[in-house]
Amino acid sequence: MNTPADILTAAAAGRAITMVTCYDTWSARIIAATGIDLILVGDSAAMVMHGHDTTIPADLDMMCLHTRAVRRGAPESRIIADMPFLAHRKGLAETMTAVERLIRAGAQAVKIEGADGNLEAIRHIVDSGVEVMGHLGLTPQSVHKLGGFKVQARGEGAAAKLRRDAVALQEAGCFALVLECVPSALAAEVTEELEIPTIGIGAGPHTSGQVLVLQDLLGMDPGFHPRFVRTYLDGFTLIRDALDAYDRDVKAGAFPNHEESFS
Repeated sequence: MNTPADILTAAAAGRAITMVTCYDTWSARIIAATGIDLILVGDSAAMVMHGHDTTIPADLDMMCLHTRAVRRGAPESRIIADMPFLAHRKGLAETMTAVERLIRAGAQAVKIEGADGNLEAIRHIVDSGVEVMGHLGLTPQSVHKLGGFKVQARGEGAAAKLRRDAVALQEAGCFALVLECVPSALAAEVTEELEIPTIGIGAGPHTSGQVLVLQDLLGMDPGFHPRFVRTYLDGFTLIRDALDAYDRDVKAGAFPNHEESFS
């Protein structure tokens, strides 16, 4: 299990950190058998697993459900769970209730999008003994405010603000920072400036590590080809062909055979 101290040590030594987003037991079990450092239970479950257009429909019940499932599949892994939309913006009492539920569901840390208005809550969560991962750049919970899923902090003023926010999140106690869809040069500058590691997605090669959604890297959606995703498998075709083979065997009377039946 990689503790925040382990992650910090790895980043300081120049070893890249790997994180994969997953949502259920069977995929968590596979990830746990690899060298992947961290598992993120993302609120992207609302899109990937439930078919929504944004992450906003992910609520606390959904996040706890998926966190419990991932914990069962990866009992020894380091798991971070997303704080869902507005769960940390209703006062410290409700924030800590949400954090408690996610930790009891099996997470060892939570991830919070954005810095503005969140620093007090992050300090309180960290002071209460729970690790927090920050998240800047494209913050999907703010998709309506941002005007869609697009690269952030391209202008000089926006880039300066992102750098300030990154330092503020570090000072608030975050143990790591996700940088999503920001220019590569800016991500490199932020990584160089911070003492905590950065984990990029669409942020170029000069962050401390990378994160991808499992289904994306496995090629499970042939219509989804963002620039920042590399597919390592044509999973959609492989699984479709396996299902077609099963369909053919059943309809041809070839499955089940004698060895696959009970006497």
